Amino acid sequence: MAKNPHPYIPNSVPEARAEMLRAVGAESTDQLYAEMIPERLLLKRRMNLPEAFLAEQDLKRHVSDILSKDRSTEDTLSFLGGGCWNHFIPQVCDEIARRGEFLTAYAGGYYSDLGRFQANWEFQSLICELVGMEVSGIPTYDWGSAAGNAVRMASRLTGRREILVPAGMSPARLAIMTNFGNPTEMPGALKITKIAYDKKTGTLDLKEMRRKISEASACVYFENPSYLGIIEDQGDEIAAIAHKAGAEVVVGVDPISLGILSPPSDYGADIVCGEVQPLGVHMTAGGGLAGFIASRDEEKYVAEYPLRLISVTDTVEEGERGFGQAAYERTSYMAREKAKDWVGTTTALHGVIAAVYMSLLGPQGMRDVGEAILQKSHYAAAKLSEIDGVEVRFPGFFTEFPLCIDASGKKVARVNKALLRKGIFGGKDISEEFPELGQSALTCVTEVHDKADIDRFAEELEAILR
Repeated sequence: MAKNPHPYIPNSVPEARAEMLRAVGAESTDQLYAEMIPERLLLKRRMNLPEAFLAEQDLKRHVSDILSKDRSTEDTLSFLGGGCWNHFIPQVCDEIARRGEFLTAYAGGYYSDLGRFQANWEFQSLICELVGMEVSGIPTYDWGSAAGNAVRMASRLTGRREILVPAGMSPARLAIMTNFGNPTEMPGALKITKIAYDKKTGTLDLKEMRRKISEASACVYFENPSYLGIIEDQGDEIAAIAHKAGAEVVVGVDPISLGILSPPSDYGADIVCGEVQPLGVHMTAGGGLAGFIASRDEEKYVAEYPLRLISVTDTVEEGERGFGQAAYERTSYMAREKAKDWVGTTTALHGVIAAVYMSLLGPQGMRDVGEAILQKSHYAAAKLSEIDGVEVRFPGFFTEFPLCIDASGKKVARVNKALLRKGIFGGKDISEEFPELGQSALTCVTEVHDKADIDRFAEELEAILR
């Protein structure tokens, strides 16, 4: 326990801290955490921290020096993706996000609404329009947690435990889904079964899917576009096979693609989930993510939602509308440990930003962005394919594609280090995640890249591979 008081924390004064401990019957602050933090996880030595700075300006300079070592996409040309993508953020998104009534309204009751519930409702309405569904909720942590919750919904709806997923899905999302499917304090562990992808097209292997689906299958989960960037053009067939077996169809999407791709509802999706970040949310170090779930407006689906739902109703004042939480009794706020899923911290602010982005662009704007991404990514793939030793593994993709350099004899990790010295973030190294694809980098091109950016990348890559 620290002996010196903190200048801005009154209860850090030793006498005050001792009195507080006596009041709760504890001998030390460590005793307060004994039941939550196992002994084996405790650090048995003093932390290796620098001496305290006496002046605030010295501390600020020290932290600035540390942060200056970072490389951002503002000063480095980036072709990284794989779950968090570099998109253009309109200034109005930042302006709305910084408004006090949204920035500070984390939770609370109707007294702290200040327009928050209406903004949440607008997000739900817009995301439903985009994916072709009728009900959605306030966003959760990220695509992975949304997918994990979605397949648990499907399991409860069907009473089955097996989840079929593509072998080409994001390993990070698969890990989250696995954790959600095997809760330590909730009944009903799920079995995750992988379905292979076609080695030529990257799309789901339907023959293997037919062999593996059974009466034990709760749902088929697939992504469109996939983690590897592939546009899954077999959605109708996948849904037909799943529904014939009595399974639900859960589709994960990158919503920025839906300006040009058909919404999942058009090819039989029962539940849709995905990532909000492409819709006006800045990338940050390990953050900037938010996951959504959407479905049809049927009571059986609404009853299973692991998210807070905002609804609208008329008020006693003619022409006025009120916004508030719907079906609240199903949440852990009301049902506590008897709830089907834990409804807790949200990323509601990111949902508000996404609502601003979608309303700002509208249908035509979303189409324009989608077409720009498609054109630029395919130009990049064609340009990079002209380099000796470089191959684009799959033809039908949206914003990302695996770029294989096996024929060059080089390793992606070493090539990426060389590119970084030239001021370029190369694609994400997926050679360990997908060894069958060889030395491949998941290369991402979005609307922020222009022809000069792509040509520069190709020129530098060619020089490194010589």
